[in-house]
Amino acid sequence: MSAVDAQALLHGHRVMPVYTPASVDEARAVACALQAGGIGAIEVTLRTPVAMGAVAALVREMPDMRIGAGTVLEVEQLRRLKDIGAAFAVSPGSTPELLAAAVELEIAYLPGVATGSEVMAALAAGHRLLKVFPAEPINALELIDAWRGPFAQARFCPTGGIDAARAREYLRRSNVACLGGSWLTPADALREGDWARVEALAREAVALAAE
Repeated sequence: MSAVDAQALLHGHRVMPVYTPASVDEARAVACALQAGGIGAIEVTLRTPVAMGAVAALVREMPDMRIGAGTVLEVEQLRRLKDIGAAFAVSPGSTPELLAAAVELEIAYLPGVATGSEVMAALAAGHRLLKVFPAEPINALELIDAWRGPFAQARFCPTGGIDAARAREYLRRSNVACLGGSWLTPADALREGDWARVEALAREAVALAAE
């Protein structure tokens, strides 16, 4: 059994919003605004009690969008995500158990990496699209450049502290398949229910990725 190809699943979705839901209704509104702006994939972080329910609702109601979940820390979370039909799962790091379970459960999985050893462990388990986290604090641009040689088969999804201005630099790297960012769903826009702003930020991100 081999790992599900997360890179193929997310092909073309170069900017992926990373969003933490306050309610299922908010998640619906956010996902609709992002989709209206041209975004086709979203990572819903499992950091609030409503997050798993929000993922389930979006999977049911938005079949044309790749609905994934982040901050996956336990194998049981992977199992629940598989059961509700999530398209992919993302972790801030990885464990041998999570790497193996993703293959066993046949769910696309982006394990988090910040060192060469972690990249090697993920590759050995069959995963090729890896989340680099936390991108900005660890100066991931230089890491990604350095990894191009020894890890030519790997592709990366840097996440963590990236804004629209920095996104352009990451997307220019040939081994960056996509990136994650919370700047598309700013806290004040969510608080005010300003879905037009979220849609506008989505349109700007899509245009940035097309450069």
